Amino acid sequence: MSATLDPEALATHAQYVSLEAMEGLAPPEPASARVSCLARIRAIYPGLLAAVVIGLAAAWLSQHYTAPVMLFALLLGMASHFLHEEGRCVAGIEFASRQVLRVGVSLLGARITAAQILDLGLMPIATVVVGVASTIGFGVLVSKRLGLSRSFGVLSGGAVGICGASAALAVASVLPRDRDSERDTILAVVTVTALSTIAMITYPMIAAAFHLDHVRAGIFLGGTIHDVAQVVGAGYTISPQTGDIATYVKLLRVTLLLPVVFAIAVLVRRGAKGGEGAAKAPIPWFLVGFAALVAANSFGLIPKAVSAAANDLSRALLVTAIAALGMKTSFGELAKVGWRPVALMVLETAWVGGLVLLAVLFWK
Repeated sequence: MSATLDPEALATHAQYVSLEAMEGLAPPEPASARVSCLARIRAIYPGLLAAVVIGLAAAWLSQHYTAPVMLFALLLGMASHFLHEEGRCVAGIEFASRQVLRVGVSLLGARITAAQILDLGLMPIATVVVGVASTIGFGVLVSKRLGLSRSFGVLSGGAVGICGASAALAVASVLPRDRDSERDTILAVVTVTALSTIAMITYPMIAAAFHLDHVRAGIFLGGTIHDVAQVVGAGYTISPQTGDIATYVKLLRVTLLLPVVFAIAVLVRRGAKGGEGAAKAPIPWFLVGFAALVAANSFGLIPKAVSAAANDLSRALLVTAIAALGMKTSFGELAKVGWRPVALMVLETAWVGGLVLLAVLFWK
């Protein structure tokens, strides 16, 4: 690879290639300080452009074949894995999988207000909080029984309990890094996206089978389906009222992304104390941005047009980041992990689904 990059580009590449591949951490300052802004752009743009093109292709396929755009971005990215082995694209792919990801997660806050959450009342809030916390705890406990790492239990539980692929990426960004971290992240995103699509089709039928009214059905769908788009799709197939309630409940789950990821980051930092990782444990500043946008939107400081644009930009950036993560992973590596991670996420989905269904059935 050194033959294909000039010295400045190599320095930039070194800035973005590290064990903390999704943390955005740079190596020691002297190497990065000597790299000019122009040299960084030259090193980054080929891989970043490749990720953007794959994201656009995924969006086109999603619109024409009505399938999750995240899944298309992952599969197309994995089919382009060879780009991550070629020197000119590596630095940009690394950049897209970390910095672009962080900005995309931060912008999610522009669509949420405190009033939306408080208007739901106490029962949905309590149900969602218990559902998210217990799903992560369930993931940690069952992952140990299945011979999986605790980190994967936290990662999968966060993805299932909070908001699917976006939560998986955000949680992964503060978890300890090892050689399997990015493979596990890709696996979690693929599985949670597939499960969310299945839930979008089957959960309205479950709501009908239990004769849930529009309010209860909205709480059930918003409290259980993984991704926002699938929640909207499932809710509005029943009624506009169900769709509105399901969307607000889902946004409550998205709001919990902030405290959950902060809590995980604090625990990781405490666990790193005394070791080399203690000084390197990052503060998740992208979540500070998330919180600031939620606060600004709650006080009406963000116009609706800007909020809508931020939401669209967030989705585009996350699709680009997913494409980059796909390019860093091969089908062969995923095939090695076996059935256990998928089984864990199916069990987590069943757990949160059963818990929320019982809550709405006995809610008076």
